[in-house]
Amino acid sequence: MSASLHRRPTGRRRLALVGASTLVAAGLGAVPLVVKADAAVPADLAHGVLPARDGRAASGSGTTGGRAAAAARVFTVSTRAELARALAAGPADAPRIVRVKGLIDAGTDDGGKPQSCADYAAGTGYSLDSYLKAYDPAVWGRAKVPAGAQESARRAAQARQAARIVFTVPARTTVVGVPGTGAGITGGSLVVKNADNVIIRNLSLTDVRDCFPQWDPTDGSTGNWNSAYDAVSLRGATHVWVDHNSFSDDPHPDSANPVRFGREYQVHDGALDITNASDLVTVGYNTFSNHDKTMLIGSSDKDTKLRVTLHHNVFRGIVQRAPLARVGQIHLYDNYYDTTESEGYAHSYSVNSRAGAQVVAQNNYWKLSSDRKVSQLLGGDGTGAIAGSGNLVGGAPVDLVAAHNSANPGKKIKAAVDWRPTLTAGLEPAAGLPAKLAAKAGAGVLTETGGKAAPKPARGTYDGGNPTG
Repeated sequence: MSASLHRRPTGRRRLALVGASTLVAAGLGAVPLVVKADAAVPADLAHGVLPARDGRAASGSGTTGGRAAAAARVFTVSTRAELARALAAGPADAPRIVRVKGLIDAGTDDGGKPQSCADYAAGTGYSLDSYLKAYDPAVWGRAKVPAGAQESARRAAQARQAARIVFTVPARTTVVGVPGTGAGITGGSLVVKNADNVIIRNLSLTDVRDCFPQWDPTDGSTGNWNSAYDAVSLRGATHVWVDHNSFSDDPHPDSANPVRFGREYQVHDGALDITNASDLVTVGYNTFSNHDKTMLIGSSDKDTKLRVTLHHNVFRGIVQRAPLARVGQIHLYDNYYDTTESEGYAHSYSVNSRAGAQVVAQNNYWKLSSDRKVSQLLGGDGTGAIAGSGNLVGGAPVDLVAAHNSANPGKKIKAAVDWRPTLTAGLEPAAGLPAKLAAKAGAGVLTETGGKAAPKPARGTYDGGNPTG
């Protein structure tokens, strides 16, 4: 399986990770306003808001999603058509809450009939056989991307699929799974584009397949098939909280994908991608399993903003991009990584810092499988930085940056950054994470009352490890 950095279409007692490296005290994040409870708002999961100091999305006035929604704008949906209508209901700028009850299959028509790839292609002139004949490298070559009748037809068919499975999430919206109903969306993509103040919680988000991936012979030395849809895509989005969701390719793993033109015919793209100058994002208590290109932060080396916090997430059966970070300021704390191969998904690397990205990694825990090395946990292009402390591999502190740099002298990761995280609610030692997160991360854990908020750390100084009083 490829572990390339595909383009999108057209650490006895050394401190873990960086040892004695220091963080330069600059660029402190804003201290958020505390959102106080309103007696008029029900105390339920759907009206929950991001706790104070819980990552970058707590900056400024925090993230409240659709908490202020009027009763008439609290929708409970069980079908694709109902979900689409609830997200589109006007006025666009009014707060809304969308409660997902049960599992919604996005690949259906308005009457609930399942739609196949053939249904989407009907009338467009696209056929896979014709596409393969037209753009076979032996015929088309490898110097340019496909163009012409079959590429146009592929785009038309892809657009028809997108009209069914892509759901635009407006500003001031909460999309939340109803506890106890197995809530989720299969085969669908939630897109938050140029919108502020969004919450996505308690959903199983699975198997988002592109029926019509594009062949790009110029992508890498041998070309690649690139697909179009992420389970959740943040594009120019701000103040977003992604909490207690489960992301996976199940039940259709990549091992079932055929090989065409010598490359895997990849029908899955990202699980959660944060791109196009998205900013002030908190991703917490999610599980990511059985997926390849999991999380891209930054759509290009020229992207901007991208201040993101990832904490208490589980990455298991993940090939790469957990995350791949470009340009921004990324805080990774209390995440659990298991590099054991699962369902054919073989680990390549966990965290990649490139294009000047400045990553602070604290108190994360890696379970290292017998086929992997410490030097393979990080990646980069020689321009990115990863600083931090308290990280463990198999329960022991290891200097991951030093291990990577020793094995990759031409692409050394820098061990200091020029900012320090301050929004760190729930920061805790890494040792207990495997057991804790097995019970507390992912969809289906939260109750209707929303569960308990993470404990807040005392205000104090930052020593490269935990805050101190």
